[in-house]
Amino acid sequence: MYLDALSFLEDERDAWQPFEELLALDDAALERPVPAAHDWSARDLMGHLVAWQEVSLAAARELAVGERSPTFDRVDRERDERGGEVVNGELRREWSVLPLDEVRRRFSTVAGELRGYLTVVPETRWVKHSRHLRSFLEDTIEHYEAHRADLDAILAAARPR
Repeated sequence: MYLDALSFLEDERDAWQPFEELLALDDAALERPVPAAHDWSARDLMGHLVAWQEVSLAAARELAVGERSPTFDRVDRERDERGGEVVNGELRREWSVLPLDEVRRRFSTVAGELRGYLTVVPETRWVKHSRHLRSFLEDTIEHYEAHRADLDAILAAARPR
């Protein structure tokens, strides 16, 4: 895993960077479903990734001042009780009604804000805490990797032919 916060933060930043290309897409490209990406649009992908970053951000805020993260506890319970498909479907619906400017704003700021908060969380509460580290990995680096093919398909569909 990770032995120090800086290594995680560098890897997270590097893994996130390719997704930032989505910000350059025009409104039409953001809204267009892409068959090769499970019929998700760029907006869907952006919202999905940022929604989980926001979970980690809320947890980082909690861990900056305490030993526990009620957010991680709640989200783990919701996934177990209701299933990830249900939770992700609700998130997709929530993001689908946001104005595109709000989607772009959150997409361009949340990852950096999360990194900033993680710099003040004691390493014993996340890097050296296996459960918390697992949650941060699942919501960021591993999540980005799981959706890299979706990103590539969406960007390819947006390119002029």
